[in-house]
Formats: sequence, structure tokens, C-alpha cells
Amino acid sequence: MSISAALVKQLRERTGAGMMECKKALVETGGDIEAAEEHMRKAGMSKADKKAGRVAAEGLVAVKTVDNRAAILEVNCETDFVSGGDDFRGFVDQLAELVINEMPNDLDALNQLSLGEASVEEARRALIAKIGENIGIRRFAYVETPDVMADYIHQGSRIGVVVALEGGDAALAKDVAMHVAALNPPYVSANDVPEAVVSKEREILTEQAAQSGKPEEIIAKMVEGRLRKFLAETTLLGQPFVKDPDVTVEKLLKSSGAKVSGLLRFEVGEGIEKKQEDF
Repeated sequence: MSISAALVKQLRERTGAGMMECKKALVETGGDIEAAEEHMRKAGMSKADKKAGRVAAEGLVAVKTVDNRAAILEVNCETDFVSGGDDFRGFVDQLAELVINEMPNDLDALNQLSLGEASVEEARRALIAKIGENIGIRRFAYVETPDVMADYIHQGSRIGVVVALEGGDAALAKDVAMHVAALNPPYVSANDVPEAVVSKEREILTEQAAQSGKPEEIIAKMVEGRLRKFLAETTLLGQPFVKDPDVTVEKLLKSSGAKVSGLLRFEVGEGIEKKQEDF
């Protein structure tokens, strides 16, 4: 049967799918646009289910702020080619806006929210059908503060950081966020390092120092000195400030009467085991 270009255009505007895919759906449903849209939605869900097991370790991190709160979000896809595309970037931006405005408690709650005329989950599946890659909404989190806050996006939206300070100003918070993006300290201060981590490091350092053959009291001093260095390297406050290595972040903050009250850092794909291609 003959399908008009106007009908194809109307279905494209509803679904965001390609022209040929829309025309095919209209032919299969006898030109019934409602049935064609439902048919395409079901087909998209089927494609999404087939791709669900594929590793998605690329993607984007987005940060949105409203008043005294910020939301940070990570959405994954399979390739950096897709992560740089307008469709994927638009989806991530819409999701970030939804998260900051609606403040869902978890991913299940986010998936049930409306994104245009569909739910977030339906929109995700439709995008999978359109793009042809697995897409996953991995995580999101919030920072709230009545004081100072700044965010920083690094490496083409692969790393996002939000920093909240008590005291100081937005410029200082931005500098700290840039530092966190670059050096990724696992902990804010030495007090935040789990005792199990400290004990294990002390054990390793003691074994190393014992090989020197020096007296026990000297070994004990060596271990404590190296442990202090370890804690400085793995904590935000102990690290040399990335823009001025002669000053630690702790001294930088103290010079402005500020301290860190909130910190979030997301990096695309961290902790996801990527598929290794053997050529």
C-alpha cells in the first residue's frame, strides 16, 4: 500500500526512529500510526533485551545544579563514538535535568519517571533500538549544602566532580574540584581511611623495612614515616595542590578558613570490566 511522506514524518516525530524504519512499520500496520508506534515500541524493547548482556563501559558523566544542591549522573554505552553523538548526549542531559528536579531515591524510581511521553525505561529502550548499542543508566548521587559549591567536568564529560565547602568561595571550590578530577584521592582526610586499609599498609611497610636489617626502633620510625607519606598521597587534604605543588590542599583550604563538607567524583566506566579484543 502507499504510505504518504506526511504520515512517515509524523511517526518519525513521535518515535525519533529513521525514515525507512517508520515507513516499514506503517506498511506492516496498514497505515495505522497508533499501531505502528506500538509495533515499533515492542520491537525496540526486543532489541534492548537482546543487547542487555553486552558490556557498556563508555558513556558520559553529567552534573546539574539547582539552588543549593547538585546531582551527578553516569550513563553508559558501548563505544565512544555513540557517547559523542547528539542522541546519546541529549538523552543524558534530559536525565540529569530530571534527576536534579525530581530527586528520585534510586534507579528504580528514576526509571519510572516520565521523560516526554514515555517513561525513562521506555525512552532508554527506544534509544537502544535507534542507536544499536546497549545503554545503561548506572548511578547518580546528590550533594547539598547551604554554603559554597562548585562542579567540574573533565576529559570530554568522562569525569565529573562536585565539591561543597564550609567557608571559602566558589573559585576555591572549583580549584578543589579540578584537583579531585585530576588526582582522584580515594579519601578526604586520614580520618576517613578505613582502619583495615591502614593496618594492611602498615603490615606491608613493616615487612619491607625489616629487610633492611636495621634495629627495631629504627624500623618502627621508618614504617611510621612511610605510613604518613601513604596517607598524604591517598587523601585529598594531604596531597600537594595540583596548581601549586608547594602547598597541600589542607593548607590551601585553611588559608581561606574553609573545609570540605561534601565530595563526589564519577568517572565513566570505573570498576566495569571491559571486554578485551584479541586481534
